[in-house]
Amino acid sequence: MKILVTGGAGFIGSAVCRHVIGETPHSLVNLDKLTYAANLSSLDAIAGDPRYRFARLDICDRDKVHALMVEEQVDAVMHLAAESHVDRSIDGPGAFIQTNVVGTYELLEAARRYWSELPADRKHAFRFHHVSTDEVYGALPLDGGIFTEETPYAPSSPYSASKAASDHLAMAWWHTYGLPVVLSNCSNNYGPYHFPEKLIPLMILNALEDRKLPVYGTGANVRDWLYVEDHARALFTVLTRGQPGSSYNIGGNAERSNLDVVHAICDLLDARYPRANGSSRRDLVTFVADRPGHDMRYAIDAEKVARELGWRPVETFESGLRKTVDWYLDNEAWWAPIRGGRYSGERLGLRA
Repeated sequence: MKILVTGGAGFIGSAVCRHVIGETPHSLVNLDKLTYAANLSSLDAIAGDPRYRFARLDICDRDKVHALMVEEQVDAVMHLAAESHVDRSIDGPGAFIQTNVVGTYELLEAARRYWSELPADRKHAFRFHHVSTDEVYGALPLDGGIFTEETPYAPSSPYSASKAASDHLAMAWWHTYGLPVVLSNCSNNYGPYHFPEKLIPLMILNALEDRKLPVYGTGANVRDWLYVEDHARALFTVLTRGQPGSSYNIGGNAERSNLDVVHAICDLLDARYPRANGSSRRDLVTFVADRPGHDMRYAIDAEKVARELGWRPVETFESGLRKTVDWYLDNEAWWAPIRGGRYSGERLGLRA
């Protein structure tokens, strides 16, 4: 099978690419526009593999995307290209509408044209996997509730609204045109190669450098955390075993408040690299004004994907966080150039 992955130089996309090339016999074409959060060095481990190809391309360029599909004779599309940072969507929603809504529409149309021209056997086997987020469901109260595949959409931010729109487009192309779409909605990802404007890598690097650890509000907001390599395995499972027209929630079964996450990072770093003055890095926590429309809690019910497709997370939050902290400690060459530019210190926004 040859898979076209959009956004394969991003955080989750690069994990998918590494999984496909490293753990399966399949081939892969990575289509990425290379915007600010993309990083081709995240793919160094597979860049020389003959089953891997990179194509710098914008998903909004329908004709060129279709031509690439024809040239490569792809058997499936995994659509991960997206603007994903909530704070950025509040400051500049236009880019999110363009990439997440218009881009998904153009990609769907390119895929529909390509799929319609395939011979019957390949047409039947073709899949378009649209990768989305649990944020489309809105917020849950702290004292209960969980997102299932039947939870009504109620997005709160420009980011989540743009992803909700793209989800509806993808499923409409299944219902209207028969394009074999599968949809997945995931909880918060973390792990290696995570761009350091997001909560966990930002806190790791700030704490390592004895910088302030800015936490929104009181830090009480709760998220379900999913190790990115677990997610990559889940996405491949949904692509190859999911039923067209179906959606699958993917979560880590690891709800934690933002403050608990930050404290856990501080404790891990304190154990590995004690501060010179002997105090805990928890002292660096600084509460800052909350962001507009900040959802209080997300929680994923991932039983459908476990029951129907046999996927469950391998990592606990504790084991995944240890691996993540160790990766950042061992890979300064990856993150130092990013930190040395505009993405350093507490000026960064938080994705939480």
